[in-house]
Amino acid sequence: MSRAGLDKDPRDVARMFDDVAAKYDLTNTVLTGGLDRWWRHLTVRRVDARPGERVLDLAAGTGVSSVPLAATGAQVVACDFSEGMLRAGKADRPELDFVAGDGMRLPFGDASFDAVTISFGLRNFPDPIGGLREMLRVTRPGGRVVVTEFSTPTWRPFELVYSRGALAVLPQVAKAVSSDPESYVYLAESIRSWPDQRGLAVRMAEAGWTDISWRNLTGGIVALHHAVKGS
Repeated sequence: MSRAGLDKDPRDVARMFDDVAAKYDLTNTVLTGGLDRWWRHLTVRRVDARPGERVLDLAAGTGVSSVPLAATGAQVVACDFSEGMLRAGKADRPELDFVAGDGMRLPFGDASFDAVTISFGLRNFPDPIGGLREMLRVTRPGGRVVVTEFSTPTWRPFELVYSRGALAVLPQVAKAVSSDPESYVYLAESIRSWPDQRGLAVRMAEAGWTDISWRNLTGGIVALHHAVKGS
């Protein structure tokens, strides 16, 4: 059992995801009441991958987010730095192209992809702006990024219920289904410390992305940010 801290040491984060890999996808579906599937669907639509395009699915975990992207006919690379996640993904989805890689030092050349997407992974980077710059580097001019991440509910009463209720009981609920429920204490802490929608947009701009916009999902519990690499 391992739990990362908010300093987000890459070794601790990787070990934590190794520990939860076995039941990670099931746990996410249970904890979100199935909303994770809807969020993935909307992410795929926003990426708008076309046949023949190269798409990097970063922090792809077991590849559950990569499958619908590949179904569009795009050439999808599922990249993650957790060996446990990659092993689980290769066992369940051998048809996908899995690559081990650190989001802070991506093992790809400049302008290698038409689009980059990351879902619920940027929050775990020790330097999110540095990670966003790496995504910019590997994206071709005119290409796009889609970041789907937990965010801040837009209605104050709902935010109070969410932050003081749902996030507080998250570790207890995880005990029923997760292979490492302690890691979900970190999950709740990392969500609370993450910037709101505008704050993430500011960080994306600082990293060099342009034409930044976002869409709130499920009342702002999750936000889907889209941006473009300038020509």
